[in-house]
Amino acid sequence: MTKKLYWVIITKKFALQIEGGVRVDRFALINATVFVGNGSIVEKGAVLVEKGRIVKVGKSQSISIPADFTKIDLSDRFLMPGLIDAHLHLTGMRSGDSIKEHLLVPYETLVARAVKDLESLINAGFTTIADAGGSIAVNLKKAVQEKTILGPRIVAAGHSLSQTFGHGDAHYLPIDYVDPRNSKFKTPFGSLICDGVDECRKAARYALRCGADFIKIMSTGGVLSERDRPEYIQFTREEIEAIVQEARHANKFVHAHAQGTEGIKNALLAGVKVIAHGIYIDEECCEIAKKLDAIVVPTLSIVEHIMRYGREIGIPEWGLKKSEEVYRAHVENIKLAYQRGVKLATGTDFLGGVKAFKQGDNALEIVLFVEKLGMKPEEALISATKIAAEAVGLAKQVGTIEEGKFADLIVLNENPIENVDTLLNEKNVSLVVKEGEIVKKTI
Repeated sequence: MTKKLYWVIITKKFALQIEGGVRVDRFALINATVFVGNGSIVEKGAVLVEKGRIVKVGKSQSISIPADFTKIDLSDRFLMPGLIDAHLHLTGMRSGDSIKEHLLVPYETLVARAVKDLESLINAGFTTIADAGGSIAVNLKKAVQEKTILGPRIVAAGHSLSQTFGHGDAHYLPIDYVDPRNSKFKTPFGSLICDGVDECRKAARYALRCGADFIKIMSTGGVLSERDRPEYIQFTREEIEAIVQEARHANKFVHAHAQGTEGIKNALLAGVKVIAHGIYIDEECCEIAKKLDAIVVPTLSIVEHIMRYGREIGIPEWGLKKSEEVYRAHVENIKLAYQRGVKLATGTDFLGGVKAFKQGDNALEIVLFVEKLGMKPEEALISATKIAAEAVGLAKQVGTIEEGKFADLIVLNENPIENVDTLLNEKNVSLVVKEGEIVKKTI
């Protein structure tokens, strides 16, 4: 009897068929190399799952498996927590020309593309994603939760907060097109424009009203905003403190686009939990981040893709020029942060695309952590699971294979610790389990 035939028999006998996947209420994954996510590995390990949660982890030979548990033999395969991208954007874009995409592609088309991008992400082994600003993900989140569509768990910021002439103020659009509170123009990238402490408080409250799981702010200029630069300071510390306070009142946190040194420092000292990009992070910022237990999500992948494919996919000349300027400093400064012991989580900043920024290719960030920063593969995997779970506010629920946590698990045919590049091949991901539901199976 072949393994595939055996799978058909057990799923018909034990599984509840539901839209988007197969649910086996009680099953045991046995004889795998189990990467727990905290640095430890269990050879010939077993993970028992019941009603969507992990109930036992250990050596296959030492765990007593109840008779009503379905056994799935994973000999010679690698079992680990589901991957997490802690910073991306579900925009439905298919090129690097954001002006054309914003103005000429119908919003509904962008949403439909984003739905397909979610499928690509889950099939690549990403069971959780954080959308760091945009109007699409915060509304697709419920559709994923109710299983209307298939995709990773979505943690979403919704509308980001930007000062006037900030990174989130799309300078090429009329100002009344940018802020969704004032505009009927639909764009996946609208920002709440706010200046001064009172406006910042109100904008934070509005973002929360729209369903934000965390607040995204722009504390510096950026690479892909036309008229500012990464080193420009945006928002005063007092403004950021007000936003952080409003987030904490709702048991949420703040995630900052922060590229320049002073803007990074301002965000950290104001209480921001997650620093995105961190291009010009320095020794002082590293010490502050460690002291405050903040997390940096470097998003090396997007600049890597701009350097490789930017001109071909339509990145404007000013974006290409700034990317070339920051590329080397970005890598060297994040390497410094790694060496100084700052927590680093994986996030790509991918927007959706065909050749570049394609959702589903997000494991590139893990590979770059190894190649560019000098991490060991197992360290990079921890950044993509345990630390990334902290970065999205779900450390108690996902990110490691521990009793009581959601059964977010993936099975790889090849061991990524031996060859991290295997993560780039979606076909190497042979099983994806999200909250105990088998959503992909090619074993």
